[in-house]
Amino acid sequence: MNGQAEQHWICRLTNQPHQFSYESGVEVTHVEPGRAEGVLTVGPDSINPHGKVHGGALATLADTVAGCCACARGRSCVTSGSFMEFLRPADGDRITCTAVPKKEGQTLSVIQVELHNGAEALVATGTFTFFMFDRKD
Repeated sequence: MNGQAEQHWICRLTNQPHQFSYESGVEVTHVEPGRAEGVLTVGPDSINPHGKVHGGALATLADTVAGCCACARGRSCVTSGSFMEFLRPADGDRITCTAVPKKEGQTLSVIQVELHNGAEALVATGTFTFFMFDRKD
């Protein structure tokens, strides 16, 4: 984990054992208002029967990074809707995800994601809607 990720509260929360995304091989690598990034380290548990990265693993990466983007200004959120487009079979050791907001609102935020394989080919895109609420520390 890089130093910048450790500085943001949502990274500390997400990148720890016993979190679903962490146990699924996802690491959030960068969060700042207006952008979040993360990576899926592909392992035997993230492969489908055809030897490609499972769509559920890609969706976990996308939802996690999009949620961190939505929370980057200090609020909490839960996913209220998602849509993924799988553009090509995903393979390789790592899949990266970048998330940027389409709309940041008081009640709902909408985040766009792009997922790339190690060869930088676009493998999936998605749109995630989050219900926003104040953090309870």
